[in-house]
Amino acid sequence: MDSDILSHLNPSQQEAVVFDKGPLLVLAGPGSGKTRVLTYKTAWLIGKGIAPENILLLTFTNKAAEEMKKRIKKLTGEIPSMSGTFHSFCAKVLRIEGKVLGISPNFVIYDEADQLETVRAAMKEIDISTDKFKPVSILNLISQAKNELISALEYPQYAFGPLQTTAVRIYLTYQRLLKKYQALDFDDLLLEAVRLFQKEKKILEKYQQQFDYILIDEYQDTNQAQYVLTRLLAKKKRKLCVVGDASQAIYGFRGANFRNLLNLKKDFPEIKIINLEQNYRSTQIILDAAWEVIKRNTTHPVLKMEAEKKKGKPVFLYCAKDQKEEAFFVLETIRNSGYQYSDFAILYRTNAQSRTLEEVFLHAGIPYVLIGGVRFYERKEIKDCLAYLRLLFDPNDNISLKRVKKLGEERFKKFAKFRKKIKNKNFSTLELLDEVLKKVGYLEMFNPKNEEDLSRLENIKELRSVASEFPYLGAFLENVSLLTAEYLPANSGRPDGEFEAVTLMTIHAAKGTEFPVVFMVGMEEGLLPHIKSMGSKEELEEERRLCYVGMTRAKEELYLSFARRRLYFGQYFHNPVSRFVNDLPTDLIKFVNYPDLCQDLKR
Repeated sequence: MDSDILSHLNPSQQEAVVFDKGPLLVLAGPGSGKTRVLTYKTAWLIGKGIAPENILLLTFTNKAAEEMKKRIKKLTGEIPSMSGTFHSFCAKVLRIEGKVLGISPNFVIYDEADQLETVRAAMKEIDISTDKFKPVSILNLISQAKNELISALEYPQYAFGPLQTTAVRIYLTYQRLLKKYQALDFDDLLLEAVRLFQKEKKILEKYQQQFDYILIDEYQDTNQAQYVLTRLLAKKKRKLCVVGDASQAIYGFRGANFRNLLNLKKDFPEIKIINLEQNYRSTQIILDAAWEVIKRNTTHPVLKMEAEKKKGKPVFLYCAKDQKEEAFFVLETIRNSGYQYSDFAILYRTNAQSRTLEEVFLHAGIPYVLIGGVRFYERKEIKDCLAYLRLLFDPNDNISLKRVKKLGEERFKKFAKFRKKIKNKNFSTLELLDEVLKKVGYLEMFNPKNEEDLSRLENIKELRSVASEFPYLGAFLENVSLLTAEYLPANSGRPDGEFEAVTLMTIHAAKGTEFPVVFMVGMEEGLLPHIKSMGSKEELEEERRLCYVGMTRAKEELYLSFARRRLYFGQYFHNPVSRFVNDLPTDLIKFVNYPDLCQDLKR
């Protein structure tokens, strides 16, 4: 059994699987088989006589957890009963032990919609306006506090500024309502589990004793609560194995801290480190190009990956005149290739960038799927803006009227006043869009410091790009209607996996995926790296990691494209090519058009 399992692994993977002398950190680069190491290590431990219930296997998503369980069962016929996500593990513990903290074993877990409803109820109870303070912004602050293990009673000492000071009162009321409803939110699961183990030493000892081995995936994505939970559970037996890669840490905005990988050395000074640097996904040229980008980061260890596939095509660079030419280039390359549609992924930094690509694909009849996002004209904020414009064009549009009224009585009064004022006056579509949003205060609903709100604001700005191309409102609305009518069904009635479609997604959503051919579009300063990261070394390094993650999704071919001029957010930008493209040596790249531009890149 042991030799049979080990025969499927390379020497570094084997070393990681059989090491059992203490804490272990496996630094695993992209495509290096980290999931295989965790599943085979679990199978190897079971084969050595460790009972499945004495192994704790933690990961971040239910999908990853189910995949690992399936593989382990195939290898051993058994599944560790305590395998799953951090949150599912904490929920199990709290249902069994939570009564000592006053938590009912029958507690319900609130999802984001339930949480927002409870925040609104808390704000209503203490008479705080939801127009002045957005419930979603308050909820984000509460979530951040909980992930840093800051309770409602402790939060006042950390609060700074009017928003956080207001959040202090709402946090206290929100927690009281959760208790009244016998509910915990997702962040409570971690916070309360840590509080339980810190407060009740006998309960902590029980679980420390139960788990002979603790194995954790994607450790660079852990937050403070998850780190403390790990440290508490592994402190006694010290049989901890974590797998991660700081170069793929791209969720800092969610509270993830890649430094947790480095902090393990402080809490477990005897920790052994094994690097997995053999890549089974990409060609060596793609890995060399990605290395040229990531090696410039200085705050974390960077692995030099070696490919199993030694040969390969150069990284293709395409310089477009504008964003439409860029989209047509992607379209034509896909059409003229020998690949299937599902072999292609188009990655971009912001959700708003999908708009031009979607329009080009719809007109050409090329099926596509958006991962982790909604088609541009189906996004809530876009539909809201269109409802205002449709009502300006046709006051009898009852569907748009209902939608606008749902956005608030006060806003509707302001809108009616604005509509009356502009009657019989000639305004361009762009002027109408800008003015109506300003008059009704629609943009005030969003907090640009919140990642999701920022994405919505960027989508609205991108709608300005369409408005600028159709000065007459009637033509603009007709164009939108024709585009939405052309949307292809998600799977044309076929079972999952049989539908051939090109994948469109943000680079953040692409983590954990791989495709034979990857296009990374919008490789310009201000887009990637994003303009909001420019003032901070830490944020700029995260943008570099994001570029690295995008590049290493490609198995066989990688295309990087940029535009000399881009209509974006309703205005033309002439941004220079991304510094990440400038990092690439000329022997790794091939210009699809204008070879002389290779010499101009670094200007």
